[in-house]
Formats: sequence, structure tokens, C-alpha cells
Amino acid sequence: MNKNSSNIMALAPNTSNKRETVCIFGTGDFGRALGHKLIQSGYPVVYGSRSTQISNLIPKDAEVLGHAEAAQKAAIIIIAIQRQHYNFLTPLAEVLRGKVLVDISNNLKLNQYPESNAEYLSQLLPGSKVVKGFNTVSAWALQSGTLDASRQVFVCGDDVEAKQMVMNIVRALGLTPLDKGSLLAAQEIENYPLQLFPMWKFPIFLSFGLATFFFLYCLVLDVIYTYIYEKNNFSFFIAITIPNRVCPVMALILLALVYLPGIFAAIIQLYRGTKYRRFPDWLDKWMLCRKQLGLIALAFASLHAVFTLVTPLRAFASWRTSKGIISQALNNKTEPLNHTNAWLSDSYLALGILGYFLFVLLGITSLPSVSNNVNWREFRFVQSKLGYLALILCTAHTLVYGGKWFLSPSAYKWYLPNIYILSLIVPCAVLVVKFVLIFPCVDKPLTQIRQGWERNPKYSE
Repeated sequence: MNKNSSNIMALAPNTSNKRETVCIFGTGDFGRALGHKLIQSGYPVVYGSRSTQISNLIPKDAEVLGHAEAAQKAAIIIIAIQRQHYNFLTPLAEVLRGKVLVDISNNLKLNQYPESNAEYLSQLLPGSKVVKGFNTVSAWALQSGTLDASRQVFVCGDDVEAKQMVMNIVRALGLTPLDKGSLLAAQEIENYPLQLFPMWKFPIFLSFGLATFFFLYCLVLDVIYTYIYEKNNFSFFIAITIPNRVCPVMALILLALVYLPGIFAAIIQLYRGTKYRRFPDWLDKWMLCRKQLGLIALAFASLHAVFTLVTPLRAFASWRTSKGIISQALNNKTEPLNHTNAWLSDSYLALGILGYFLFVLLGITSLPSVSNNVNWREFRFVQSKLGYLALILCTAHTLVYGGKWFLSPSAYKWYLPNIYILSLIVPCAVLVVKFVLIFPCVDKPLTQIRQGWERNPKYSE
């Protein structure tokens, strides 16, 4: 009897879990969107505003009062106004004393002020507990509910209890709080929404530079050289032919550049005899953007696949095919099947298909939604073992396709090597050095170093 009673009591609603009232200063887009989301999550919301007249834009279940009256009703006050309007808070210092003030503001440019907005607010109201948060979430995301792209909320503040109160609200809204430490981290948090693809800058600039170089290189050899010496106008190569030569070259080189910093890191660790020393800054930055390099390489490989599929639809391809057929008909001679070329053609196509399949697999496993569902060993197997296999297959694909030009004098127009020859330099170097690193005499000490062994322990101090 008692046991059943206790079960019934456990299932009864707990009235002590009632949400505390949240006050919002500011009735702009974000203030209204956040208030609506708070009300949906069960929080009573009161707005502090200069005008207490209720607008149709304000959530209907919210209360609108003057700033001082609204602040007295809540322990947590969200400051949804811009920094230039913070001065009106100074007369409210006594009312706001001991309150948790959540600064959600952002600036128009990086490091716009000497101190962060949250630190400035803390200086204006030293008696309040200032917490930075919600500045990485947009009003549109709150209204539409599509929070997958901005689910993480950075939170920082000097008062641990105040931060915990804010993080509880963040969780109640279905978001994920991330404690960034004290209020000193507010400057970094405020700069975060202003950064435009911070981890993509180097990969994009590098890819753009290399693609431009290879495009101009092909333009010189395939269009300008042919026009000067053969009087053939192949300027239409700019649309399909040249991009279809640049894309596979870029995909292969960028894929090799994903694994090249790992080669450098292994060599440096072997030379130093320890893993407890930082890599050079250039190598650190390079290793941090390997994922972005790989995704750009996958994009180039995908473009190459699309360009290759549409190649038979081109007028030039149809003309060349019909020309060959007419030539055989006029000469009354049928060219026999060249089995060597047939094997080479099928081989490089098969290698390309398998390499692209692994390429796509690497791209899929790098997505957060997929990588979060595999353990570290599985992720490393795909990204390392299968990644090197993809590099081997793509390199072999290029070797089989362009190998016939290596020793052909006609391939060296103006004494310049064909673009396919250039594309093999980096991947072949990576594979050769990697092959050396897997020798037991090299792999064993490298593994020991990565497990914590040191040749000279003084570096760990």
C-alpha cells in the first residue's frame, strides 16, 4: 500500500518547478523573439520599456511595464538593447543591484571598442552580476525554430551562480550552453558572430590561387599555343575543357594537402623526440583547416564528375566522333579495337569511381551529425586509413590517364610539362614519405613518442 502510494506521489506534478520570471529590456526583433520563445518554454516574461502601451508585436502573454517596475519583478534581466543606449541604466543602479544582467549585444565590426560590451555594462553597474550570452543566436532562428545551425550558446561571467541560472534558461529553450569562463572571454564571444568563415579563409584563398594558376596555365598551353603554332581557334575550351582539367588537378592536390601536415608533424616529432612541444604556428593553422581543405577538394572532384558526364553532349565531341567515322568510311578502313587503350580507359575510370566513392565517404564522416555518432577509432579509421586509400586511388587514376604524356615530346609545349604531371608532385611526395613512415624501424619510435615517451625529458617541463 505504501509502495503504491509512493509511486503515485512520484508521478504527481511538482509545483516547485515553476519557472522564474524573466525581464527583458528592449522590444526590438530579438527581444520579442526571445520573449516568445521563453513564454513557449514556460517562463513568465515581463518587458521593460519606455512606453507601457502594449503593441501587437509584443507576445500576447507578456507583461509590459516601465523599466524600474519590470526589473523589480525578476532576478534575471536580459538587456536586448545596443551599447550606445546603456546610459539609461545608470539611474536604475539601485533597482538592478544584485540582479543578473544578461548582455546579448553585438557590434558592427571586430574589436569596435577597447572593452567588450559586457565588461562596459559591468563597469556601469558594478552592483549587478553581468553574464554574456545569446549573442550567437539570431532572432530569425528563434522565431523559425531552425536552430540546428546556431544551437550552441556561449556564456561567460564572473559569478558562477549567475552563469548557472542563465545556462538553465538556455537549456530550457532547447539550446546548448557552453561555459567560456570569466567575463574576460566576452570580447571573443562578441567577435565570433562577426567572423566570416574564419576557418575557411586560408583554404579558400589557397584554392582560389591554385585554381587561377592552373586555369591560366591550361589557357596558355591549350588555347594560346595552339592558336599561335597550329592556327586553330580553341577558345571555347574555356567553358568546359579547361575547367574539367583544372578540377581533378585541384581535387588531387588539395586532398594531398590534407595529409601533408600530418607528414610534417610526424617528421618534427621524430626529430624532437617528444610530443610535448608545440608545432610551428603555420603547421598548427594548417592542421586546423584540414577539414575545410578536404571539403573543397570534394567539391572540385564533384565538379570534375559532372563535367565528365556532360562531355559527350558537347558539339566538339560530336564533331570529333563524326569526323573519325567519316574518315574511316572514306578510307574504307575500320580501325581495330586497341585492347591496350581499352584496358587503360577502363582502369582509369574504375580507379576514378572508387576514389570518388571514398572521397564522398570522407566528406560525409566529417559532418558533425555523422562524426558525433562514431567513436574515435572509427573516425580515425575512415579519415586516416580510407583517406590514404582514396589518395592512392586518385593518384593512380591520374597516373593511368596522363601517364602516356610523361615521355611524349608533344606534351611539353614551350618546354612546359602537362598539367597532369604537375598535379602528381605533391600527392606522390606525400605517399612516398608516408610509405617510409610505416616502416617498423620508423613507425615504432613514432608510436612511442605519441604515447608519451621522450628522448629528452627536459622538454616536458
